[in-house]
Amino acid sequence: MSWLAKLYETYDGIEGLHDTKVGNTLWPMSHFVKNAHIEVVVDIEGNFQAGRAKILNGKDGPTLIPATEASAGRAGAKIAPHPLCEEIGYCAADYPKANLEKTTAYLTQLNDWAGSTWTHPKVKAIYKYLAKQKLWSDLSSQFEFPLKVEKADGTSLKIPAEKVFIRWSVDEVGNPIHGTWQDDELINAWIAYDRKNNNKRGFCHVLGGEARIASNHPRFIRWPGDGAKIVSSNDASGFTFRGRFTDSKKSIDESGAQAVCIGFDVTQKAHNALRWLISHQGHRNGDQIYVAWAVSGKSVPAAFEDPWAILGKSVSLQEDIGSESENGIDHGIDLGASLAHKFNEYLNGFGKNLEPNEQIVVIGLDSATTGRMGIVYYRELLASEFLLRLDAWHTQFAWPQRHAIEVPNSNQSKQLVWPTWSPPPKHIAEAAYGDILKSNDSLRKSLHERILPCIVDGRPFPRDILNAAIRRASNRNNCEHWEWERNLGVACALYRGFHQRHPDENQRRKYTMTLEEDNRSRDYLYGRLLAIAERIEEIALSVGGENRPTTAARLMQRFADRPSSTWRNIELGIQPYMHRLQGKRPGFLTNRKKELDAVISDFKPDDFTSDKSLSGEFLLGYHCQRMIYRNTQTETTLED
Repeated sequence: MSWLAKLYETYDGIEGLHDTKVGNTLWPMSHFVKNAHIEVVVDIEGNFQAGRAKILNGKDGPTLIPATEASAGRAGAKIAPHPLCEEIGYCAADYPKANLEKTTAYLTQLNDWAGSTWTHPKVKAIYKYLAKQKLWSDLSSQFEFPLKVEKADGTSLKIPAEKVFIRWSVDEVGNPIHGTWQDDELINAWIAYDRKNNNKRGFCHVLGGEARIASNHPRFIRWPGDGAKIVSSNDASGFTFRGRFTDSKKSIDESGAQAVCIGFDVTQKAHNALRWLISHQGHRNGDQIYVAWAVSGKSVPAAFEDPWAILGKSVSLQEDIGSESENGIDHGIDLGASLAHKFNEYLNGFGKNLEPNEQIVVIGLDSATTGRMGIVYYRELLASEFLLRLDAWHTQFAWPQRHAIEVPNSNQSKQLVWPTWSPPPKHIAEAAYGDILKSNDSLRKSLHERILPCIVDGRPFPRDILNAAIRRASNRNNCEHWEWERNLGVACALYRGFHQRHPDENQRRKYTMTLEEDNRSRDYLYGRLLAIAERIEEIALSVGGENRPTTAARLMQRFADRPSSTWRNIELGIQPYMHRLQGKRPGFLTNRKKELDAVISDFKPDDFTSDKSLSGEFLLGYHCQRMIYRNTQTETTLED
C-alpha cells in the first residue's frame, strides 16, 4: 500500500506541472486518453456542421475523454459505454448494423447526464444531435468506410465502421473552446456527476477511513493500449482472481469484502500520477519500466539514463574548445573533461533544489502477462541519500567512454570524444552479453533487476556480470570496432567499481583513470605490453599504407588466457614492423623500445614467465596505455 500512498500524495504535487500536449497531460479523475478517429462538429443547438467533420491522423488522435469505472475497464463483448465520446457502434443509432443494446445504453447514460444538475451546454447539444439519429447518415455521406487513418508512425490503418471512435467539438457563441476534451468546466462536470452517482462506500486501506471504494482499477499505465493492471479486482464469477477469498456478493453487502479495498480517488490519482511520471521520466527496458520521483513533484536526476543522452545534445564542441585549439589540445579530450564537469553540475543542481529530507521513491514494474503487472523493485529514500548513492555510482564506476559526435563547421563528419562517467545499465548488459540479449528478453530484464540495486542501494556489483564483460572485451574479433571500444570502456568501469565495493574489504582497491606507471601488478603490466606492441604495429602499418588488424588485436583473447607464451608470439610478430620503422620513424621506435624495456623490467621474474590467465586488471593497463597514445597524437610527427 505504501506505493499507492506515495503516488496519491505525488498527484497533488505534480498537478500544476503537466504540459499542454494531450498525450502527456496528467489525467484528471474519471478520464483517460484514447485515440479518436473522427472529430464531429455540431452547434450549440445540436445541428450537424456539414463539411467540418474531419479524420484525425497520427498525433491529432489522442483525446481526453470522460469514462465510467466500467467503461474504462471494458473488454471483449462487455457493454459499458463511455459517457460522451464513443465508437460509432455505440453512438450511431441509425447505423445499419447497430447493436440496440449498445446504443440504448449509451444514449440512456448520456441523457441522464444531460438532464442532471451537473450537465453542460456541450453535453446537451451533443445529446440533442444524437437524439435525431442521423450520425451515420451524416458521416457516411462525407467519409468512406471502413475508414483509413494514418498512425503516428506514418503507416495507415483501416478501421471497421462500428469501431471508428468519435470525439465532439461544439460551436458556441462567445466560447473560444470548442473541443469537449479542452473544456475544464465540462471535465469537472463529469467528475462531479460520476462522484454523485457512483458512491459505493467502504473502508479504504490507504486512507485508513471510509471513502468511495473502487471496483475497477486503471490500466494503460505504461503506454496507450497497455492492458496490464497492477491491482486486480476480486470477481464474483469465473473466480480468476479470487484466490483464498470466499465472500459472495451477499456477504460483501452484509459485512464488507474480505479483500483489501482501495478508495476510488486514491487509485485514480495514484495510477494517473504513475502514468504521468513514466511518460516524463520513466526508464524503459522493453516491457520493464523503472521510474524515480520526488513525492513533492520536484525534478530528480535521471538515475538510469546514459549521461551522454542527458547532456550530449546541449553541448557544443565549438564553444568548448574554440579558445584552446591554438594550444594543440586534443578537442575530444577537452570535451570529455568538460562533459564530466557538466554532469557533476547536473547532479549538484538537483542537490540545491531538493531538501535533504525530501522523500524519493524508485519503483520498477514488469508484466508477466498482457493483463497483469507486478512491482519488481521498490525503494523509498531521502533525497540526500539518493543523491549520495547516485554520486557514488557515477564516481566509483567512472571510466572514459567512447562517443562519436558531429562537429559543426568541420570537414570531419564525426569526432570521437572520451567523456569520463559511468556506463548506463543498457550498455552494461550489451557489453556483457552482446547479441544474446536480442533473443533473450528474460536475461535483459534480469540484468536490469540486478544492476539497479547497485545504483540505488549502493550494493556490490555482481561478479558474474563483471566476468562476462571482461571476457567480451578481451575478444575483439566478435564484434564491430566501435562496439569493442564501448565494451572495453564498460569492462574497465565495472572492474574499477567492483573493486571499490568488493565484498571483502581487504581486497578493496581504488584504481586511477590515468596510467599508473608505478603499478607493478603482473596483469596491469601485461596489459601495458599489449598496448605498446599494438601501437608499434599500428604505426608501421600506417607508414606502409596498410589497414588491417594488428597481431596484438588478433591474439588478444589468447593473450588474456596465456599471456607469457602468447607474448613471445606477439614479440616475434612485431619484429618486421620494427625493422620498417627503424628507417622511417626511428625516434618513435626508440621511445617504444624504451617503454617495452621499462615495463618488462618492472615484472618479477616468476610473474613474467607465468602463463596464468589474466584478470580484468590487464584491461585497465591496456586501456590507460592506449589513452596515453591517443592523448598525444603528435608523437607520430617528427618530434618523436
